[in-house]
Amino acid sequence: MSKMVVYHGSYTRVKEPYVKSGQYTKDFGNGFYCTIIKEQAERWAKRYNTPIINIYELQINNSLKIMEFKEMTEEWLDFIVDCRHGKQHIYDIVIGAMANDQIYNFISDYVDGIITREQFWIMAKFKYPTHQINFCTDEAIKCLKYRECQEVIR
Repeated sequence: MSKMVVYHGSYTRVKEPYVKSGQYTKDFGNGFYCTIIKEQAERWAKRYNTPIINIYELQINNSLKIMEFKEMTEEWLDFIVDCRHGKQHIYDIVIGAMANDQIYNFISDYVDGIITREQFWIMAKFKYPTHQINFCTDEAIKCLKYRECQEVIR
């Protein structure tokens, strides 16, 4: 994969990203999340009082274990459900669409048996495209080179 630019929404400059473990489970597990969509990173950053987007150059090391979901599929759904339940995976990097809050509510309803899998897919249409890259290991983080950060104007 050639070099590309990725963005991380935050409340501060992150020159040295790291694999973050948190109390809240995420779509693709613990890690450092970026996106190729600048506007999405800006939305992430606007959750904070001092919204900042960090900009990185990404050069993926092809020797890493990479899972890429090119579309929202049954496999994507099952992977997110597992990660949101705290199940660990073997990948260094996971790439794919994100389950925003509305989609995650549908996932919760599916897991709880309130809706069927078929009903989930009917309701799971995004209003705008989403994308996320989770750098899950220290080796994956080494693929990122910090460029700069920018304040997000509200």
